[in-house]
Amino acid sequence: MFSLSDLEIPIIAAPMAGGASTPSLVVAVSDAGGLGFLAGGYKTPQALTAQIVGVQQRTERAFGVNLFLPQSPMIDRGAVEAYRDVLARELPAASGAIADQLLAAEIQADDDDWFAEKVAVVISQRVAVVSFTFGLPPLDAVQRMHAAGCWLIATVTSVPEALAAVARGVDAVCVQGPEAGGHRATFTARDEPGTLELGELVIAIREVVTLPLIAAGGIHSGGQIASFLAAGAEAVQLGTAFLRTEESGATPAHQDALVDPRFSETVTTRAFSGRPARGLRNAFIGAHDSRAPHEYPQVHHLTKVLRADAARRGDPDGLALWAGTGFRHARTGPAATILCGLWIDAFSAAAS
Repeated sequence: MFSLSDLEIPIIAAPMAGGASTPSLVVAVSDAGGLGFLAGGYKTPQALTAQIVGVQQRTERAFGVNLFLPQSPMIDRGAVEAYRDVLARELPAASGAIADQLLAAEIQADDDDWFAEKVAVVISQRVAVVSFTFGLPPLDAVQRMHAAGCWLIATVTSVPEALAAVARGVDAVCVQGPEAGGHRATFTARDEPGTLELGELVIAIREVVTLPLIAAGGIHSGGQIASFLAAGAEAVQLGTAFLRTEESGATPAHQDALVDPRFSETVTTRAFSGRPARGLRNAFIGAHDSRAPHEYPQVHHLTKVLRADAARRGDPDGLALWAGTGFRHARTGPAATILCGLWIDAFSAAAS
């Protein structure tokens, strides 16, 4: 079975749902000695299977697959419908077709993101590492994945979540701080996430958890990596650092925004999905952040037609520009070069 000690470089490429985490990025990071991750969120089981098989055909190294846990049923349909109407009403007149698509979109009370089917996929494909976001898998799923040789990671944002993960029987805990780009991995979508900085959160969880810890959130330098490893983490997980690499699947508008002086800060918003997520402040967030209901993934499904249109037009003000607090340090080039450069810097920082 996999172990973090198997890695030549204890750096994990975070699973970034929505297209950024391509199979090519996964292969590049794993072949370079780190751990690449496919993002299973929002994909059909068939699409996820195809990506897993594709990666397996290109590398013999271990890689991971991340799965989203099913969310609680929608509570306030009226709020979601009202938000849909606001979004459609405020579209430019030339976007009538997009408004029609938005208004015609079905709002489902439940959406499990094909969780059970995807568990079956990672078992059948004997994926080496499986991580979970937005909660914990049922005990029977943990047992079945372990029996298939999967090494399991729970993503947590607090001490109570970490203790629950230990009790569930996972093999490691990914500690996600508030500096992380994209969605906070809180077990419930409606609660406000904690604000304890990653360094303090790692120390607090290390005091009560003996499982291997992975530090995640805003990490962008060798010095930070060395510091978190010294504080008790066995590995670090970076996402934004890989967004501008040659293998990234992030849209050109997203990649360019990371270095565009117009986008000078990240904020946590529910505007795009209904769940707290960190991204570059843009016009969409400015217009809609205070209006978005706390309903995930219903709000995500509402705005995806708008985001797809913005991506087609290359308009960063209509995109979810997910990014961690260290976004200005994201570099271009091959992912392997970025990975190895970070590890060399971390080694130098630890030695100094």
